[in-house]
Amino acid sequence: MEHTNHDALPPKSCTIDRLITQQPDIDKVLAGHKTATRRNGRYADVGEIMTLEGRSFIVNKVYSQTLGELTDEHAVQEGFATVEEYKNSILSYHPGMPWLPQMRVWVHEFSPVQD
Repeated sequence: MEHTNHDALPPKSCTIDRLITQQPDIDKVLAGHKTATRRNGRYADVGEIMTLEGRSFIVNKVYSQTLGELTDEHAVQEGFATVEEYKNSILSYHPGMPWLPQMRVWVHEFSPVQD
């Protein structure tokens, strides 16, 4: 279920500056290959601006989904070709983390701010 009503969202669990911190992910965003990121908490509000290496990106949507709901289309938003490729990347960042279909994550979709 997608949550797009800001009032329905729980408080943020972290700040937007922690949304994307891994250099490979930053590079994908800057190249236009990554337009969303999934986190175990809510790191941004719709309309918030994220700055990466001097470039600004606006958060367009924030909603919750389960790992079991991920499709290859979602993986492409993350900068990967398939869910399996995305899953392997996430598990490499978090050794020992289980990949549970029922685990809920927060999706943050963003786009470049046009000058």
